[in-house]
Amino acid sequence: MNTTHRFAIAGGVAVLAALMSYLFGPSLPEHLVTHWDAAGEPSGSMPKGQALWLFPGLMALLIGLFAVLPRIDPLGENIAAFRRYYDWFVVIFTTFLFFVHAGILAFNLGYEFPFTHVLLAGLALLLYYTGIVLTKAKRNWFVGIRTPWTLSSDEVWDQVHKLGGRMFKLTAALALVGLLFGDLAIYFLLVPLLLTAVVTIAYSYYLYKNLEQDADTKLT
Repeated sequence: MNTTHRFAIAGGVAVLAALMSYLFGPSLPEHLVTHWDAAGEPSGSMPKGQALWLFPGLMALLIGLFAVLPRIDPLGENIAAFRRYYDWFVVIFTTFLFFVHAGILAFNLGYEFPFTHVLLAGLALLLYYTGIVLTKAKRNWFVGIRTPWTLSSDEVWDQVHKLGGRMFKLTAALALVGLLFGDLAIYFLLVPLLLTAVVTIAYSYYLYKNLEQDADTKLT
């Protein structure tokens, strides 16, 4: 299976989402619930026309964007080194959006379920695969933990992404554990994500400065 086949899978998922909107649209109310609070209670809605086509349109846009990025990246050859993982991320991300879309349609058709918990479970799986991609990613301008210091050094990039991949996988596991804690579940996702961002940014700066010091020491 090559890149064309994998993107065709993602495209098929987007088409299926559009087909669902077309088939179920007549049975849905004029305004669809599209937002829920941390307790899983509906907290916002959207006109049917917008809600039906928001996710299919977003999926198509993102697939197109992900197809173009490796072509315009000055380090596109590095993306080629982990292209299989990149492509499967597109498929998994598109599938995640599909299930969010399907969940919104199902909820508004009268099926009752804890939408927030379903969303968090899906996000956990997406984050876990993101962790896998990070451990495989090579330095580029669009995919990964991009700080001034990771983009300036292959060594810093590799070390930070090794740590970041582990932290994303841990965040995914904590998000699943959080499902056992009701209204607090969202914090089992948000707090580790924030911590991951802070730690990886700080770690990239620390590593880069250490490399600079080592280089200066060798010169002297």
